[in-house]
Amino acid sequence: MLATVLLVVLGGIGLVVVRPGPLAGWLGDETAGPATSGQPAEPDPPAVLAGPDPNAPAPAPDGVRAALEPLVRAAALGERVNVSVADVSTGTALYGSGQDTPTVPASVTKLATAVTVLSARGPAYRIPTRAVAGANPGEVVIVAGGDPTLAVDGKGFYPGAARLDNLAAQVRKALGDTAPTTVIVDSSLFSGPVHGPGWDADIPTGGFGAAITALMTDGARRDPEEARKGFDDTHGAAERVPQPDLTAGRQFARLLGLSGDAAVRRGTAPAATAASASAGAPAPGTELGKVESLPMVRLVDIMISDSDNVIAEALARQVALARDKPASFAGGAAATDAVIGELGLPADEISLADGSGLSRTNRISPSLLTDLLTLAGNGNHPELAAIFGGLPVGGWSGTLDDRYRAAATKAGAGVVRAKTGTLTGVNAIAGLVTTADGRLLTFAVLTDRAPAGTLDDTRQALDRITSALASCGCR
Repeated sequence: MLATVLLVVLGGIGLVVVRPGPLAGWLGDETAGPATSGQPAEPDPPAVLAGPDPNAPAPAPDGVRAALEPLVRAAALGERVNVSVADVSTGTALYGSGQDTPTVPASVTKLATAVTVLSARGPAYRIPTRAVAGANPGEVVIVAGGDPTLAVDGKGFYPGAARLDNLAAQVRKALGDTAPTTVIVDSSLFSGPVHGPGWDADIPTGGFGAAITALMTDGARRDPEEARKGFDDTHGAAERVPQPDLTAGRQFARLLGLSGDAAVRRGTAPAATAASASAGAPAPGTELGKVESLPMVRLVDIMISDSDNVIAEALARQVALARDKPASFAGGAAATDAVIGELGLPADEISLADGSGLSRTNRISPSLLTDLLTLAGNGNHPELAAIFGGLPVGGWSGTLDDRYRAAATKAGAGVVRAKTGTLTGVNAIAGLVTTADGRLLTFAVLTDRAPAGTLDDTRQALDRITSALASCGCR
């Protein structure tokens, strides 16, 4: 959908971004030339969602409080519910209850990861995967850049991803008459543990997480074709391989015509030198080929719309690399804090252990989440607006597809756009809502002590809160 049209609501100014425009440049498109003689010009694509009314009256804090406080006390939300509501255009706080209290955010963490990676890398950045000549003739080193969407061929999980078969073709051409003998996997870009601190014990094997290595294909899925076909039925869960970097190295070796696991080992790429080639083989460190990921704007879109935990961890490491910190769980968390501070937001209201929200030790305040969304939507940082393209829409897409369908919550269908978060006992939602008067608000509702066995009731209680914002003028 993003490749066709992206609606970005930027506060009260109601800016609609469609291709061509800034998004076209981020996606690597060429500027459109004049229409060929005899061919009618292609019409501009329509906006998929209506923009807000810049003259819409703003809700009053007392009105918002009256609408929300009875709903915030719902038993299904548990004993600790922290809420923040603000006006996107002005940044004015409209309601708060525990709004500055750090709370377990679950997958709502991905909003912080999205904003910081877009700020640190920019929407057009692409993650490279390179191949260089090894120290000995016939050795090929695949140098990982941290692209989690890399595919083996055209049957990969992520449409449009960089492909190992294209990289292998470049390598064979660059080697000429030198036959490949060995593939060395250099995944040293990422450091530290491959599983996050605070992850539940079943996450590495439960289908929603994976070992986070700098080289992997298809988000470490064992069978990407089957995972794609069954995505809706499994809610995105899929079996992952235990050593994604070596698995990818073996896939690459087969594409080079090598057989047997013995032809693949871990190592590091030699530094490029001015040394002469040996017997016609490229000199050690010589680049033999390179492929690049989808642009960052697309990776962020996929991460948010699919709540892709593996992409989230890879993007947190891109924030770390952009800020000269170790590409690890700890480095990503430290870099995220740093970028939030650079954006002028209170970094003391966020404490992360990972970039996906799988860790139970993560803490984010609701007010920081609404600050992040306001900053992305008020027009002052257009590069951050890419986070909105992937937000699920109530009653229509993503994790909100089957929500906002009950009579008590139908007012939020089509006008609530939000990221959800769920762990056992933890339920969260943060995003945007357009009021009945056409005013754009941002909200975050986090509860991390929800009663056991009440997931459906808890979600509906959250939806009642956001639907109340959609249905009222609150003045």
